[in-house]
Amino acid sequence: MFAIWMGTQADEAFPEAWHLDATTINGDGIASIRSKVYLSPRLWYLRVNVIEAQELQLGDRNRQQPDIFVRGSHGNMMLRTRISQSKNVNPLWNEDLMFTVSEPFDEQLVLCLVEKIGPKKEDELGQCSIPLHGVEKRLDFKPPLSRWYNLEKHTVSENGQRNVNKLNSRVHLRISLDGGYHVLDELTHYSSDLRPTARQLWKPAIGVLELGILNAQNLTAMKTKDGRGFTDAYCVAKYGQKWIRTRTILNSFNPKWNEQYTWEVFDPCTVVTVGVFDNCHLQGVNGNAKDSRIGKVRIRLSTLETGRVYTHSYPLTVLSPTGVKKMGEIQLAVRFSCASLFNILMMYAQPLLPNLHYQHPLSCHQIESLRNQATQIVSTRLSRAEPPLRKEVVEFMLDVGSNMWSVRRSKANHYRMAGMLSVVVRCVKWFDQICSWTNPFITVLVHVAFLAYICFPWMILSTVFLFLFLIGVWNYRGRPRHPPHMDVRLSQADNALNDELDEEFDTFPTSQKQIDVVKMRYDRLRAIASRVQTVFGDIATQGERLYNLLSWRDPRATALFLVFCFVACVVLYVTPMKVVCAVAGFYAMRHPRFRNPVPSLAISFMRRLPARTDSLL
Repeated sequence: MFAIWMGTQADEAFPEAWHLDATTINGDGIASIRSKVYLSPRLWYLRVNVIEAQELQLGDRNRQQPDIFVRGSHGNMMLRTRISQSKNVNPLWNEDLMFTVSEPFDEQLVLCLVEKIGPKKEDELGQCSIPLHGVEKRLDFKPPLSRWYNLEKHTVSENGQRNVNKLNSRVHLRISLDGGYHVLDELTHYSSDLRPTARQLWKPAIGVLELGILNAQNLTAMKTKDGRGFTDAYCVAKYGQKWIRTRTILNSFNPKWNEQYTWEVFDPCTVVTVGVFDNCHLQGVNGNAKDSRIGKVRIRLSTLETGRVYTHSYPLTVLSPTGVKKMGEIQLAVRFSCASLFNILMMYAQPLLPNLHYQHPLSCHQIESLRNQATQIVSTRLSRAEPPLRKEVVEFMLDVGSNMWSVRRSKANHYRMAGMLSVVVRCVKWFDQICSWTNPFITVLVHVAFLAYICFPWMILSTVFLFLFLIGVWNYRGRPRHPPHMDVRLSQADNALNDELDEEFDTFPTSQKQIDVVKMRYDRLRAIASRVQTVFGDIATQGERLYNLLSWRDPRATALFLVFCFVACVVLYVTPMKVVCAVAGFYAMRHPRFRNPVPSLAISFMRRLPARTDSLL
């Protein structure tokens, strides 16, 4: 008997409508080819303010100036305070420890008070375990109530029995779950969600993102069996807290998924990420193998015109220690719809992150440490689902380790910055030609214009804004028609040497067999170089954002800027320059009482502009 099912993804029978070739998969493998929608765990920042401790019992009571610090641990993360400056049994710290935690708060926070006796010798003075269910959740930076916690000491008897001894010592803490921050599990340059943790601070959605994962073409064989190469491909897409995984198409180099998914959009300046992987957990394949990555695509929503359907093929490129390789192409259909264009335009005047990030900013070291904790939590939680979204897949989607030192990335950022500075170089060369009378006619015109601006200085700014407005209108004809994709040349992946790639894919700390001193210096060099690399990338990003003011890469932002230029041209034309200069000077020198730690409208607008970071591998 032969039966055919015909329908769409909306039908209830769709999840069970597998291909006939799925009959070759055993029971355990069938679960790993199904489509699935996942939700990231809800993440919080846990702030532990260690204030002081009292009546600590030292192992050696004759020690006059003990070195005491607090070690905090939650899950796999461990932090410690500085050694207390008060060298006694009542030490003071007043220091914050920051952790990333996830609901439902199954794990407890463990704090240990430790006395440092020697270079590699420590003595635990007591510890306390604190459940997180009753910890105060705050929306602002109002100090939480402090509380004393009694310490206890865990000992092991000679027969191996574990004993818990109550102590008279106690520690003074302020503990809170900060819901006013956004927990970063992605890099800010291409984050898919910028909302704070607390739902009370969420704003209504401004639109809907529709993503159609259609098919892939000319995929590379990822594994072999009986001398024949084959690929079992599936896709993973992430936007916000929602992850989706398509069904696995077995033994096909041109798989067709034809699956559609939707997300609510709360900010247009966010990025949706789509990755393609090879399923290595089916019958006849090593169960310990990792799913191979085929490629990844990032699409920034602000580069999409509202309501337009973009159907485009994107190259799938992967970088490995042996070099860069094109693995095929994937065809996607994307549409960003909104109910109110005014609400989207208003978002460009809002700060990129929640206000608490600017009023009480975290240090760069804290942000990086907390992001590493967040990615570990998300990858661990999603790997427990059925079918699991494996750790290597989640880490590839979240770009774990992408900020480490890389000669290739440093070159890419260098050339990006050089490309932005080339405009200044051309202007300097042009001015040098004016001074050298290379073209006498142009030189005379410049002298006449300069004399006119001296006589009529109020025309300078209006002419500049008019010039920018005309450039933007002229560039509208050549505006980008499709979202950007991974650019191999921009990423300097085609020119990378083997030793540079070997260093880029090296673990941190390094796995190379070297003496301890050389290893320490090598790791320290990489840590410093990663910061330099980040600075270069940030400088290049700002320059590219300035360039994209007029490039129509983000059509709404360019339209807003052109309207501003035109209005500024008219206003500055009718306003005396002396008044403009006076207002600008007094505004720049205003009293700190009239300043706001939240970024201004101009800064917020600039930070929302797209850059070429979306196209970097």
